[in-house]
Amino acid sequence: MIADRWGVRDAEVARAYPCDEYVPAPALSAWRGVSVAAPPAELWPWVAQIRAAPYSYDWIDNLGRRSPRRLLGLPDPVPGEPFTRILGRIPAGEVLAAEPEVHYSGRIAGAVMSYLLVPNGTSTRLLMKLMMARGRRLGPLILTGDLVMARRQLLTLAALAEGGGRPAEGGGRPADGSCPGPARV
Repeated sequence: MIADRWGVRDAEVARAYPCDEYVPAPALSAWRGVSVAAPPAELWPWVAQIRAAPYSYDWIDNLGRRSPRRLLGLPDPVPGEPFTRILGRIPAGEVLAAEPEVHYSGRIAGAVMSYLLVPNGTSTRLLMKLMMARGRRLGPLILTGDLVMARRQLLTLAALAEGGGRPAEGGGRPADGSCPGPARV
């Protein structure tokens, strides 16, 4: 399906993700990935901070309020607490599972997703898998919207973990051929 992959390799699509156990027969699955020039210990606090804000296009999914550009010192995520917040205060979704420096998984708006931090020498592969039990009819629309938003989120988290700030528009390094369009792999 168009837009079901961005920045991921075939082996990353084939691997198991924590969200797999929550949606055993998905109608829709999508994978996203980015290479981060930081170890998991430096990337994890930013991924775990998704609980405070979405880190995507703030003008769309945070009603214009900027996601924090400094670490807030949040404790590690706990299942049952809000997955993210809109405007820093409105809870959205639910944390399903988390393992510090390994994965962050949750449910939001009918989707279940996992962020996986895979060590790669001194860097990290930040992978995301999104699954929905229903959604065949709107699948292409959902995947295209997710592609745009998740791409921005992963690039923003990578830039913050790398000590940069705002990621460059247009996006990152060229893909390795496993998916169309620009990607940071």
